[in-house]
Amino acid sequence: MRITIALFALLSASSSSVNAFSISTKLATISRGGSALGSTADAATEEGKKAPENAPPVNIGWDTHQAVDKAPESLVREGDGPDGNYPMRAKFEKMIREAQIAITAAIEEIDGEAKFQEDAWTRPTGGGGMSRVLSNGKVFEKAGVNLSVVYGTMPPEALQAATERGVDRAKGMAPGERVPFFACGLSSVMHPKNPFAPTMHFNYRYFETDGGVWWFGGGTDITPSYVDEEDMKHFHGTYKEICDKYDPNYYKEFKEWADKYFVIKHRGETRGLGGIFFDDQNNKTPEEHFEFSKECLNAVVKAYGPIVEKHKNDPFTEAQKQWQLIRRGRYVEFNLVYDRGTVFGLKTGGRIESILMSLPEIARWEYDHSPEPGSPEAEFLEVCKNPRDWV
Repeated sequence: MRITIALFALLSASSSSVNAFSISTKLATISRGGSALGSTADAATEEGKKAPENAPPVNIGWDTHQAVDKAPESLVREGDGPDGNYPMRAKFEKMIREAQIAITAAIEEIDGEAKFQEDAWTRPTGGGGMSRVLSNGKVFEKAGVNLSVVYGTMPPEALQAATERGVDRAKGMAPGERVPFFACGLSSVMHPKNPFAPTMHFNYRYFETDGGVWWFGGGTDITPSYVDEEDMKHFHGTYKEICDKYDPNYYKEFKEWADKYFVIKHRGETRGLGGIFFDDQNNKTPEEHFEFSKECLNAVVKAYGPIVEKHKNDPFTEAQKQWQLIRRGRYVEFNLVYDRGTVFGLKTGGRIESILMSLPEIARWEYDHSPEPGSPEAEFLEVCKNPRDWV
């Protein structure tokens, strides 16, 4: 069965939009490694502090954004959101804006035909975003790079979806309690047409919640339809080199984290062939985490571009194209059922066009499909069930 999904989306925990402020100071005591930005306020009561009467609802609706011809110079405004590290908020937004421009320019050059179209929007109470989407290109079926700045409050279930340690952070929250937060991130998914050119996803984000809790998260991962060891060595090697520069344990830890995170549990297989994934990073200084995130983000084109260039004109059969569409069906399954950013966006009333941009335009499901034993397709599925070390 083939479906056409032509929905544009956001790809990350930071790419949804909610508004208003409330307080849950108990969260500040849960942060890792001295991640509080300031002193902790008085402890919350057993009932928990509720949002004020005039606060916007948690789910503000996908159509509450305001389209603008051009995004303001900065979507980060001092004084908006919970008290926190305004200079880091502004610095992170500037960094991801520059990366969005550089990455989309590089992808346009690789495609050689199509151009990115940009939608910009703002929210009345602060924040907004810019979605850049390329479709029906010469090389890419669809590619999107989304920037989002979000101020809002979230209920416990959204906090649980926002971060690896969200379940812990949500413990003790009272019914109706909402947590003020700031989130800023850049997310992307690239879906090439050729079955031998892999899909690629990245997301880099910065979060703050009330009470001075902050963390960085992100990663870049690759989802081919066939195994090419040279490609995987190049992709993983690029990120291992960066990881080793900042911490000798980073690559091993973040590669294993990706292998565990991108699992389609009901299939018992990974979405693709991994990369790096990290969350809740606040055990070093904000500057150190920022520089690591920046270098990883700026390496996207270096890690991915040569692989697409290598395969964009490879000959392929109809059967190989059908296999690619089946694997894209798996991509859809993971994103709609397990992806933390998608769940977070849907639970907080995010912009639907952005939330679902990660989905391919065309995917395929076949009843009880199994690849021929010993085939390249079977080899790929085996690696998805038993992840390899590539470098």
